[in-house]
Amino acid sequence: MADFRTAARPYAKAVFEMARDSGQYDAWADRLGFLSSAVQTPELSSMLDSPNISQQQRFEIIEKVAADKLDDGGRNFVRLLSENNRLDLLPDIAGIFETLRADAEGEVEAHVTSAFELEPAQSEKIAAALSKRLDRKVKIVSSVDKDLIGGAIIKAGDLVIDGSIKGRLAKMSQNLEA
Repeated sequence: MADFRTAARPYAKAVFEMARDSGQYDAWADRLGFLSSAVQTPELSSMLDSPNISQQQRFEIIEKVAADKLDDGGRNFVRLLSENNRLDLLPDIAGIFETLRADAEGEVEAHVTSAFELEPAQSEKIAAALSKRLDRKVKIVSSVDKDLIGGAIIKAGDLVIDGSIKGRLAKMSQNLEA
């Protein structure tokens, strides 16, 4: 995966710069999300992986699948990826693009895993506290993991806060063993 992300980074940066210069973050995010999903479908993936088709045919397949999502810039981008045999990088390109976009817009995505579903007020309180600490706008993405027993684990960029009961018990156990 690290190799794919390394190979995807220059493409993602190029798309990001095009989106920034044209003010089309949303259009490119939508386009990349669609293309990423498309190339991951089993039917299309096996077709694109076939050694019996040319890069031009791969481009034409993607162009037909995403016809209503592609403008001239999008078509050129897909053509470039096809010619360089890099269509499989689209999921990584989309992910890196979203990270670059969030950084440019002063946002960070915080993943909150809690033992129970968060109430909207709880999400807002966590977002406000993280916003103040990180000096950025925070978007909360929540998930539930009953194994945490209680509390939550928050991951935002490099910051990890483990306030779960499971995490506290593990830390107490380590301290007792030491």
